[in-house]
Amino acid sequence: MSLLDAAREVRDSAYAPYSHFKVGAAIRGASGAVYRGCNVENVAYPEGTCAEAGAIAAMVAAGETELVEVAVIADSPGPVPPCGGCRQKLAEFGRAETPVLLATTGGATLSTTIGDLLPGRFDSGHMSKTS
Repeated sequence: MSLLDAAREVRDSAYAPYSHFKVGAAIRGASGAVYRGCNVENVAYPEGTCAEAGAIAAMVAAGETELVEVAVIADSPGPVPPCGGCRQKLAEFGRAETPVLLATTGGATLSTTIGDLLPGRFDSGHMSKTS
């Protein structure tokens, strides 16, 4: 099963009773394992969880901390990029050159990278203290 197929499959499990905007995400860890996530809304809208964040949480819960590929799919007119918070989360666990495939349920796709999604990203190098 391709990464996009994994994202497409988990999208069906999304809990989106308020927006009706279901999103599925799948990430491949450095080990080759695939982790999936879907958006989960909450009546205290927008206190939900994004699909990308769910997939990352599944990866970390399995003991991995490096992702090497990402796929995100939604039912929209054009490919939907991750929100700003999820871009930062992806950057935490992936490299700038990590491929990201954005897709629609209608078949449109856009290939990009974490670095293109989040140029000038904030990373651990910004946390270093200088004397």
